Amino acid sequence: MCGITGWVAFDRDLTTDTTARAVLDAMTATMACRGPDAGGVHLTPHAALGHRRLAVIDIEGGTQPMTAEQDGRTLAVLTYSGEVYNHRELRAELEGAGHRFRTRSDTEVVLRAYLQWGEHCAERLNGMYAFALWDPRAEELLLVRDRMGVKPLYFHRTPDGVLFGSELKALLAHPQVRPEVDLDGLRELVAFTKTPGHAVYRGMREVLPGHVVHVRREGLTTRRYWSLEAHEHTDDLPTTIATVRELLTDIVRRQLIADVPLCSLLSGGLDSSAVTALAAAALRESGAGPVRSFAVDYTGQSENFRAEPLRATPDGPYARMVADHVGADHRVVELDSAALTAERTRSETLRAWDFPIGFGDVNTSLLLLFRAIREHSTVALSGESADELFGGYQWFHVPEVVAAPAFPWIAALDVLNGSGSLGPTALLSPDLLKALDLATYRADGYRQALAEVEHLPGADRTERRMREISYLHLTRFVRLLLDRKDRLSMASGLEVRVPFCDHRLVEYVFNAPWSMKTFDGREKSLLRAAVRDLLPAAVADRVKSPYPATQDPRYPLALRQGLAALSDDAGAPVFGLLDPKAVTDALRPGTDPQANRQGTELALDLDAWLRKYHVALML
Repeated sequence: MCGITGWVAFDRDLTTDTTARAVLDAMTATMACRGPDAGGVHLTPHAALGHRRLAVIDIEGGTQPMTAEQDGRTLAVLTYSGEVYNHRELRAELEGAGHRFRTRSDTEVVLRAYLQWGEHCAERLNGMYAFALWDPRAEELLLVRDRMGVKPLYFHRTPDGVLFGSELKALLAHPQVRPEVDLDGLRELVAFTKTPGHAVYRGMREVLPGHVVHVRREGLTTRRYWSLEAHEHTDDLPTTIATVRELLTDIVRRQLIADVPLCSLLSGGLDSSAVTALAAAALRESGAGPVRSFAVDYTGQSENFRAEPLRATPDGPYARMVADHVGADHRVVELDSAALTAERTRSETLRAWDFPIGFGDVNTSLLLLFRAIREHSTVALSGESADELFGGYQWFHVPEVVAAPAFPWIAALDVLNGSGSLGPTALLSPDLLKALDLATYRADGYRQALAEVEHLPGADRTERRMREISYLHLTRFVRLLLDRKDRLSMASGLEVRVPFCDHRLVEYVFNAPWSMKTFDGREKSLLRAAVRDLLPAAVADRVKSPYPATQDPRYPLALRQGLAALSDDAGAPVFGLLDPKAVTDALRPGTDPQANRQGTELALDLDAWLRKYHVALML
């Protein structure tokens, strides 16, 4: 796992440009958090590629950027981030075709796969990856991203080429790029949905998951190599359950391959418990156990837990139950409110994202958790994406939400949490909210997403609608969560792998009928049946509980203190975006600070972002 960046310029020679190397070095340096172990750059006349490495496989041999040469001529240059889990099979196939390898790394497999199959090598890869490959023979750059969008990749067109990077900070380090944000950019920050390809800053784009971008002298073109397609599911229920188990077993086994310490993220929910149990079994079989697992908790939360609409039980007891059941080496990372609200923590979280995202303590706690894990492990397996794939969220099963002509997770806010609750936009000015017109923005995005969905002929109304709901989650909602997991883990130099994003499993379960996914009248029926024998009954039957937020009353009080300090700063750049009356009301004595928790978090993050990134708002 690594950070990549680079610059293609067709109208200049970057090897003789006196500033090019310094600019590339600056862009590459921004990726040091993603790759703390090593760095490298490679300059050709029209392409400059940079790389920062987090060494996971072939510690000694996987140095990048990596070149392929023949008869003294460079055939291709690769800067690559991610993991290809079928690299051993591909290596054997490529060796059979005459390729010779000098390393054990999956990076070289990707490089040689390009030489063998060209851009169609992407279809051969199973994994999470983002890479840039420069072919000096054709003077062409390829930007390639994995099918589900686990690994990020951004680009910015220039008058004579393109800039690219794993994160936006790499592009912002180039002198031609200004941090400008228009209304659409602000909409992306607060709409709680993700528009494919949008990258918040003006002029920047995200390589779409499952796509290849060609950069040539004539311009940019894009090819899609994978999408969620509708296929008839012909397996019966027992076969489907067995296939899910078989796929998960193979996926976890593949994702345990690493030359560095590895662990699992264990919350005690069905998803993370399944991954942990499968990992424990695979490690025992290979004689490499026990599995190491980590959980997060907040000071005093287990003892003073209060049930909430979406969180009926605390995680701690269930995580410990699973750890004991599978013999895991389990550790709990306990966080307090002071750590969550510390200015340094909030600043580093913003730096990880490059813009405010409004996840509050879920952001800061995840960053602190990953930093604690990184002291012991370099790779972690996560249960992310199982809810989107198997129908695990409560709102999948609420008729009013399913029927609503809107993104389900947004429709669920009123249905499940109660109308009138204050959200992240509570402190924004009425004029700004009117200009943002989030209702129209979300509605447009919703219609665009629905237009992409394929349906099978003859499918009944329920099946059609649940296919749409699944598609929305797998192409919009999950990408928010994958971005969060990637940014905060890589800011800590930790690689997080997501077994439930394996495209084979995604394709198979996406096409299983909804009646199978709920065959026992509950959420995630297929997953529960596939792994029940591995888990304690109480865990297998546990109702979905999301990633925990702190219930410590000192947390919203600390946020309000921050808002009070901000209100005393007449020069605060965020004031142009806030409603002074709403801020005054939020600070009024007797007002419950919990009511304005999300709005306060967003206001503080927006102000820090405007200050530290010198953002020019184009409203």
